Amino acid sequence: MTQTPELPVRADDQAGPEASGDGAAAPAAAPRRRRPHRAWAVAAVTFLTIIGAAGFASLPGLLIEPLHAEFHWSRGTIGFAVSVNLALYGLTAPFAAALMDRFGIRRVVAVALMVIAVGTGLTVFMTASWQLVLLWGVLVGLGSGSMALAFAATVTGRWFTERRGLVTGILTAAGASGQLVFLPLLSWIVDRHDHHDWRPAAVTVALAAVAVVPLVWLLLRDHPADVGLAPYGAREFVPKPPPQRGAARRAIRALVSAARTGPFWLLAGTFAICGATTNGLVKTHFVPAAHDHGMPMTAAASLLAVIGVFDIAGTIASGWFTDRFDTRRLLAVYYGLRGVSLMFLPLLLADSVHPPMVFFIVFYGLDWVATVPPTIALCREYYGEDSAIVFGWVLAAHQVGAGLIAFAGGLARDTFGTYDPVWYTSGALCALAALMALVIRRRGAAGSPAAPAPEAAAA
Repeated sequence: MTQTPELPVRADDQAGPEASGDGAAAPAAAPRRRRPHRAWAVAAVTFLTIIGAAGFASLPGLLIEPLHAEFHWSRGTIGFAVSVNLALYGLTAPFAAALMDRFGIRRVVAVALMVIAVGTGLTVFMTASWQLVLLWGVLVGLGSGSMALAFAATVTGRWFTERRGLVTGILTAAGASGQLVFLPLLSWIVDRHDHHDWRPAAVTVALAAVAVVPLVWLLLRDHPADVGLAPYGAREFVPKPPPQRGAARRAIRALVSAARTGPFWLLAGTFAICGATTNGLVKTHFVPAAHDHGMPMTAAASLLAVIGVFDIAGTIASGWFTDRFDTRRLLAVYYGLRGVSLMFLPLLLADSVHPPMVFFIVFYGLDWVATVPPTIALCREYYGEDSAIVFGWVLAAHQVGAGLIAFAGGLARDTFGTYDPVWYTSGALCALAALMALVIRRRGAAGSPAAPAPEAAAA
């Protein structure tokens, strides 16, 4: 005797099925009041979590001078801890989705937040530089890497069918919004204490991580099926897939396959320079460099926060351009203009904010993550179904480049007494990235799957 299957749950049906004892339908005169889909609550919690993650990423650049003054550690040593943090953030990202598929989004994010809270909180007791590397570099790097792009991508992929692009854009903007909130706040906390006591700022970041954990545990769910719903916009109920045990192996296989092609190395190289000239250089060293010229730390941090505002507009515009222009030429233009602006930056640093510096901040903000849409488009063009995983590895190169320049910048400041050589070298690297982007050849068969075309492999 066969069992009658349950009817699928519609995306706009928030309550369980209500039927009378004899199966009669509810009277039409008493319609139920619809509530917002649970997906929006999940997206809101994700947004708040990513904003908190921006606080973890905002603190290292503010700690270089205070840690140097208190412990007399070299800026290269402090930069090395930041470089470990950035590198692990990137290297963890390709595996974060695998962890979420295996253990669930809620568990992975909650554990990651607690790891960040422990790593950040224990820094107030550290007395040696290796403790900074272990706590801020390793623990916070692993925790924040588990909430990288894979977090937002997994949430939007599971919970939304309609408005997926809009929600992805909003969650991407959360990082910039968090930077806008946390940078001025943390710099004010550091600057208001005598001798620039950094400990209250570290405790603030730790408490922010802990505060989000209850929201994640109570409101975040791994899949719409956990609460008997279809994804937002879906017409039919989608069963929850079983835990995936081979996702990590797939990530490795995608890396091995892509590494045999020339475009992968060109994309990874350009994106490594992108990370070096943004997260590694400007986000880490702009505040101490401006402070070297007499600018108050709060003013420098506020300028850095403004970059986060304009990178939202720059990313949206870049996505529009990517649909209409050659992505290789776009990347060449973005990197070329970024290199020119970095060459001029040493001439703009002063003890106060002036119009040319404001122009640099606006321009650099527009260009900050404009490279992301064309890079994703090129990954999709060459690697088809594996493009998201390949982009994860390209993103890992981005963070490794950021980590290297974070260390090199501090080392150069210790050696030369100024950051000027770093700005000029980074400008030259951007020129190299522009040339690398132009070298990437078009696929002979657009839209073909991950296997590279012969001319692509030779690029």
